[in-house]
Amino acid sequence: RRVGDGNKSGEAMESETATVEVERDQQTSPPSGTTTIPIVDLSDLDDELVARAVVKASEEWGAFQVVNHGIPTELMRRLQEVGKQFFELPAEEKEAVAKLPDVECLEGYDAMNPKRLESWSSHLLHKIWPQSSIDYRFWPKNPSDYREVNEEYARQVKKLTEKIMGCLSKGLGLGHDALNEAIGGDAAEYTIRINYYPPTSDEIIGAPAHTDFTAMALLVPNEVPGLQVFKGDRWFDVEYVDSAVVVLIGDQIMRMSNGRYKNVSHRATMDKEKTRMSWPVLVDPKRGLVVGPLLELIGDENPPKFESLTFEDYIYRKINMLLRDG
Repeated sequence: RRVGDGNKSGEAMESETATVEVERDQQTSPPSGTTTIPIVDLSDLDDELVARAVVKASEEWGAFQVVNHGIPTELMRRLQEVGKQFFELPAEEKEAVAKLPDVECLEGYDAMNPKRLESWSSHLLHKIWPQSSIDYRFWPKNPSDYREVNEEYARQVKKLTEKIMGCLSKGLGLGHDALNEAIGGDAAEYTIRINYYPPTSDEIIGAPAHTDFTAMALLVPNEVPGLQVFKGDRWFDVEYVDSAVVVLIGDQIMRMSNGRYKNVSHRATMDKEKTRMSWPVLVDPKRGLVVGPLLELIGDENPPKFESLTFEDYIYRKINMLLRDG
């Protein structure tokens, strides 16, 4: 249940605006540190211990890695292999699933544009869950097993997401399914974005500092490091851990938790010699669903810090703030 009176307090406005201001300031922040983000072993038989580790990492960092998470290592390898094979195809084959011109839909292949100086990368983006949201026009037919691999990965990453959401719900003193139901349950939308960052000798950021609009992102990287997260006053490199999944808390979980969980600012750097790739799955609320601080968390001593909005309205407002504030 959410707070949705439609009136935004001054405190709430400050909270929303602060996110944009922090992102802008971080573009020129000091170099990264050496401490890595927390690593949580999900195979621990003590469920309470696992939940506490997930909650602590989400409160302090807004980011962590999970190991022994239940997604088969072979499936992760195949996911990376079919993605790599797609980006090795001739340009005309990749363009067969390109974003549609003059259409608001973001799905499809988007080639690197050297004139886009704020970031220098290509990507392929498409929905993977629920079935009703999938548009197979944007799924590559080559390699031939691309669809099979991504459909199985969708099932596995959804289970992992729900497990992590359950830990976060418990940390708020709520039932296991509280956060997952608040974004629509089985109707929540999962989108995979395959990022391709070619080697470059220039000082170019692959993706500038940002927090995700989403509830959560679950990211599989290749072995080339480059992901950085912001904590305190500096950037920290995310260490590559074989077969781990990187979890990044997004704006919607921050808002639903009324600010208890941190939406992590992160960026992607590029390597001078090797191609870096990553496979984040973005978990979004169901279209049209109103998302805001959970009603069970709100009281006289903990008033809502954020306005309840549909996900679409939230994106519209945040983009306008980013454009307005430069």
